[in-house]
Amino acid sequence: MTMPAFAEELGSRLPSASEKAAANQLRQILASHASGNATLRVLDDDKTSTEITLTPGLSRLLMELLRHVGRGDAVTLVPVGQMLTTQQAADILNVSRPFFISLLEKGEIAFDTVGRHRRIKAEDLFAYKRARDDKRGSALSALAELDAEHL
Repeated sequence: MTMPAFAEELGSRLPSASEKAAANQLRQILASHASGNATLRVLDDDKTSTEITLTPGLSRLLMELLRHVGRGDAVTLVPVGQMLTTQQAADILNVSRPFFISLLEKGEIAFDTVGRHRRIKAEDLFAYKRARDDKRGSALSALAELDAEHL
Protein backbone atom coordinates (compact mmCIF):
# COMPACT_ATOMS: atom_id res chain seq x y z
CA MET A 1 0.00 0.00 0.00
CA THR A 2 1.53 3.32 -1.01
CA MET A 3 1.26 6.34 1.26
CA PRO A 4 -0.14 9.56 -0.18
CA ALA A 5 2.50 12.24 -0.64
CA PHE A 6 0.99 14.41 2.12
CA ALA A 7 1.43 11.66 4.74
CA GLU A 8 5.18 11.80 4.39
CA GLU A 9 5.32 15.53 5.06
CA LEU A 10 2.27 16.25 7.25
CA GLY A 11 4.41 16.54 10.38
CA SER A 12 6.30 19.49 8.91
CA ARG A 13 3.34 21.59 7.73
CA LEU A 14 -0.25 22.48 8.53
CA PRO A 15 -2.93 20.15 7.16
CA SER A 16 -4.87 21.21 4.06
CA ALA A 17 -8.65 21.69 4.06
CA SER A 18 -9.18 18.24 2.51
CA GLU A 19 -6.87 16.64 5.09
CA LYS A 20 -8.76 18.36 7.91
CA ALA A 21 -12.08 17.15 6.49
CA ALA A 22 -10.79 13.57 6.11
CA ALA A 23 -9.42 13.63 9.69
CA ASN A 24 -12.76 14.86 11.06
CA GLN A 25 -14.68 12.22 9.08
CA LEU A 26 -12.43 9.40 10.29
CA ARG A 27 -12.60 10.70 13.88
CA GLN A 28 -16.41 10.60 13.76
CA ILE A 29 -16.33 7.03 12.47
CA LEU A 30 -13.93 5.96 15.23
CA ALA A 31 -15.93 7.83 17.89
CA SER A 32 -19.08 5.92 16.98
CA HIS A 33 -17.27 2.64 17.79
CA ALA A 34 -14.93 3.78 20.59
CA SER A 35 -16.64 1.88 23.43
CA GLY A 36 -15.50 -1.54 22.17
CA ASN A 37 -13.16 -2.99 19.62
CA ALA A 38 -13.70 -1.35 16.23
CA THR A 39 -13.05 -3.28 13.04
CA LEU A 40 -12.02 -1.19 10.06
CA ARG A 41 -11.95 -2.51 6.52
CA VAL A 42 -9.19 -0.85 4.49
CA LEU A 43 -8.79 -1.11 0.72
CA ASP A 44 -5.31 -0.92 -0.76
CA ASP A 45 -4.46 0.28 -4.29
CA ASP A 46 -5.40 -3.15 -5.73
CA LYS A 47 -8.83 -2.93 -4.02
CA THR A 48 -7.83 -5.79 -1.72
CA SER A 49 -9.66 -5.55 1.58
CA THR A 50 -7.82 -5.89 4.90
CA GLU A 51 -9.54 -5.84 8.28
CA ILE A 52 -7.91 -4.07 11.21
CA THR A 53 -9.20 -4.34 14.78
CA LEU A 54 -8.69 -1.25 16.93
CA THR A 55 -8.84 -1.59 20.70
CA PRO A 56 -10.54 1.24 22.64
CA GLY A 57 -7.13 2.57 23.71
CA LEU A 58 -5.83 2.69 20.16
CA SER A 59 -9.09 4.27 18.98
CA ARG A 60 -8.76 7.03 21.61
CA LEU A 61 -5.15 7.70 20.61
CA LEU A 62 -6.07 7.94 16.93
CA MET A 63 -9.07 10.15 17.72
CA GLU A 64 -6.82 12.54 19.66
CA LEU A 65 -4.40 12.72 16.74
CA LEU A 66 -7.26 13.21 14.26
CA ARG A 67 -8.82 15.91 16.47
CA HIS A 68 -5.65 17.99 16.20
CA VAL A 69 -5.31 17.44 12.45
CA GLY A 70 -9.02 18.21 12.02
CA ARG A 71 -8.53 21.55 13.82
CA GLY A 72 -5.65 22.36 11.50
CA ASP A 73 -2.86 21.89 14.05
CA ALA A 74 0.57 20.66 13.01
CA VAL A 75 1.24 17.39 14.85
CA THR A 76 4.49 15.60 15.63
CA LEU A 77 4.59 12.22 17.36
CA VAL A 78 7.24 11.78 20.04
CA PRO A 79 7.99 8.27 21.33
CA VAL A 80 8.02 8.24 25.14
CA GLY A 81 11.59 6.87 25.31
CA GLN A 82 13.03 9.45 22.92
CA MET A 83 15.70 11.88 24.08
CA LEU A 84 14.91 15.49 23.20
CA THR A 85 17.08 18.56 22.76
CA THR A 86 16.36 21.58 24.93
CA GLN A 87 14.82 23.35 21.92
CA GLN A 88 12.52 20.42 21.12
CA ALA A 89 11.43 20.18 24.75
CA ALA A 90 10.85 23.93 24.98
CA ASP A 91 8.74 23.78 21.82
CA ILE A 92 6.59 20.98 23.28
CA LEU A 93 5.98 23.05 26.42
CA ASN A 94 5.49 26.19 24.31
CA VAL A 95 8.09 28.13 26.29
CA SER A 96 11.34 29.81 25.32
CA ARG A 97 14.54 27.81 25.37
CA PRO A 98 16.15 30.07 28.04
CA PHE A 99 13.08 29.63 30.27
CA PHE A 100 13.20 25.87 29.71
CA ILE A 101 16.89 25.77 30.65
CA SER A 102 16.04 27.62 33.86
CA LEU A 103 13.57 24.82 34.68
CA LEU A 104 16.37 22.30 34.17
CA GLU A 105 18.77 24.27 36.34
CA LYS A 106 16.15 24.48 39.13
CA GLY A 107 15.88 20.68 39.01
CA GLU A 108 12.22 20.70 37.96
CA ILE A 109 12.88 18.35 35.03
CA ALA A 110 15.48 15.59 34.95
CA PHE A 111 18.04 15.62 32.16
CA ASP A 112 21.20 13.89 31.00
CA THR A 113 24.31 15.58 29.68
CA VAL A 114 25.76 14.27 26.43
CA GLY A 115 29.06 16.04 25.89
CA ARG A 116 28.15 19.68 26.53
CA HIS A 117 24.51 19.24 25.55
CA ARG A 118 21.49 18.58 27.76
CA ARG A 119 19.07 15.85 26.68
CA ILE A 120 15.65 15.30 28.20
CA LYS A 121 13.72 12.03 28.19
CA ALA A 122 10.32 12.58 26.60
CA GLU A 123 8.66 10.65 29.44
CA ASP A 124 10.19 13.05 32.01
CA LEU A 125 9.07 16.04 29.99
CA PHE A 126 5.51 14.72 29.67
CA ALA A 127 5.39 13.91 33.40
CA TYR A 128 6.37 17.53 34.14
CA LYS A 129 3.78 18.79 31.64
CA ARG A 130 1.01 16.67 33.24
CA ALA A 131 1.94 17.91 36.72
CA ARG A 132 2.09 21.52 35.49
CA ASP A 133 -1.28 21.19 33.75
CA ASP A 134 -2.86 19.58 36.84
CA LYS A 135 -1.51 22.40 39.03
CA ARG A 136 -2.88 25.01 36.62
CA GLY A 137 -6.25 23.24 36.51
CA SER A 138 -6.46 23.22 40.31
CA ALA A 139 -5.55 26.91 40.49
CA LEU A 140 -8.17 27.73 37.86
CA SER A 141 -10.83 25.77 39.77
CA ALA A 142 -9.93 27.60 42.98
CA LEU A 143 -10.23 30.95 41.18
CA ALA A 144 -13.60 29.95 39.76
CA GLU A 145 -14.83 29.02 43.25
CA LEU A 146 -13.67 32.37 44.62
CA ASP A 147 -15.36 34.17 41.77
CA ALA A 148 -18.59 32.26 42.38
CA GLU A 149 -18.57 33.30 46.06
CA HIS A 150 -18.46 36.98 45.10
CA LEU A 151 -21.40 36.85 42.69
